[in-house]
Amino acid sequence: MRVFVAGGAGALGRRLVPQLVERGHEVIATTTSASRLGLLERMGAEAVVMDGLDAGSVAEAVGRARPEVIVHQMTAISGKPDLKNFDRWFATTNRLRTEGTDHLLAAARTNGVSQFVAQGYAAWNGIREDGWVKTEEDPLDPRSTGQAAAAIRHLEAAVAGFGGTVLRYGAFYGPGASDDQAEMVRKRQYPIVGDGAGHCSWVHLDDAAGATVLAVERKATGVFNIVDDEPAPAREWLPYLARCVGAKPPMRVPVWLARLLAGPTAVTMMTEGRGFSNAKARRELGWQPHYASWRQGFREGLA
Repeated sequence: MRVFVAGGAGALGRRLVPQLVERGHEVIATTTSASRLGLLERMGAEAVVMDGLDAGSVAEAVGRARPEVIVHQMTAISGKPDLKNFDRWFATTNRLRTEGTDHLLAAARTNGVSQFVAQGYAAWNGIREDGWVKTEEDPLDPRSTGQAAAAIRHLEAAVAGFGGTVLRYGAFYGPGASDDQAEMVRKRQYPIVGDGAGHCSWVHLDDAAGATVLAVERKATGVFNIVDDEPAPAREWLPYLARCVGAKPPMRVPVWLARLLAGPTAVTMMTEGRGFSNAKARRELGWQPHYASWRQGFREGLA
């Protein structure tokens, strides 16, 4: 198929484009910078410069590509995580998940593209009630009122209205996705908050890319959690991550201090976060992650 990957030069796009090419698909991949055109071409894609926040740029790129499938992987997440100022850190990504999604969907309708796959999020943001592990039938946390959560809700509603697919990826790790986080762990700037009971779901970039290929090829629709088999509390995965990157054990800080220093998002993630089940993706997509657990993945897949 002709597959249009918006955001092909991002951390996930760089793992996804080669997998699509290897499967025999004709890939048109976008970047915001002409300096990355060569990178995309070396991966086997037709490379295009596109501004996802400019409706005209999106319309022109999609119109020229004439794809059968659009895969929305546009984000702008870079640099040291800033959980205290989460919405500021995610400001451009929030726009890409709202305005950018709308621009891509409008271009899809104009050009008769019937299949649309978009990047969602399912790491720790499940509804904070009952059990620690959520399925696609459970809502995302309605108490997350920040702009980042609102942007995800907009994306999911817009894609559902089109009849498309949302892949709720867990927390990414792997080359280009977890380097800054690993450095914070080495510097002991990533403590366990409170009892560290908040759960998180992880997924290696290569496994996330593999699930995306399957969603494209199987013409799947609806919402899928793309996470590994082992959602786990911070008090388990964070010390293990520290060992894997050669760091000292993480410090522990009380909730009141973490709220003051790191903000409410960090506290929620570490103490109340809910992980996610991948049973639907395994069942309906036939997806089998290579790194079935972050334990194996952190040990083998961070390089």
